[in-house]
Amino acid sequence: MTKTAIYPGSFDPVTNGHLDIIERGSKTFDRLIVAVLENPRKKPLFSAKERLKMLNIVLKKYPNVEVDYYQGLLIKYAEQKKARIIIKGLRAISDFEYEFQMAMINHKLNPMVETMFMMTSSKFSYLSSSIVKEIASYEGCIKGLVPDELYDMILDKFNDRDIPCDANL
Repeated sequence: MTKTAIYPGSFDPVTNGHLDIIERGSKTFDRLIVAVLENPRKKPLFSAKERLKMLNIVLKKYPNVEVDYYQGLLIKYAEQKKARIIIKGLRAISDFEYEFQMAMINHKLNPMVETMFMMTSSKFSYLSSSIVKEIASYEGCIKGLVPDELYDMILDKFNDRDIPCDANL
């Protein structure tokens, strides 16, 4: 029996913190679906198509990881994909409070689907897509925060700036 998990998120943009969770999830489950969430309450910088492209670029080295897109209730998507696990990455207690609430409502909607919380590596505990966007918008260095393959693609959203920085961050 194949154990399938879903790692949902906005991935706007993909960060090295996301990759940390994806890499570890790919080692834990037979099949991991990285699902780009379309949240109508958020105004993403990158289109869904761009976010899917970014994920496909950086995840091609993981044969058991697939990239997908969804709208609507995550629990319905999990049922459709026959996934029994939802992975949620946590950086801090503040993440836990919200994610715990979502896990409880998802469990109420379908008790067969469990939520697994994964703490991000301590070296990425401060990292979020919002922080990456803010740093880039002020011409700060985002090397070491995002996958190298996506560095130029992300900077292109900020007027093609070539931001000099120390690659050893």
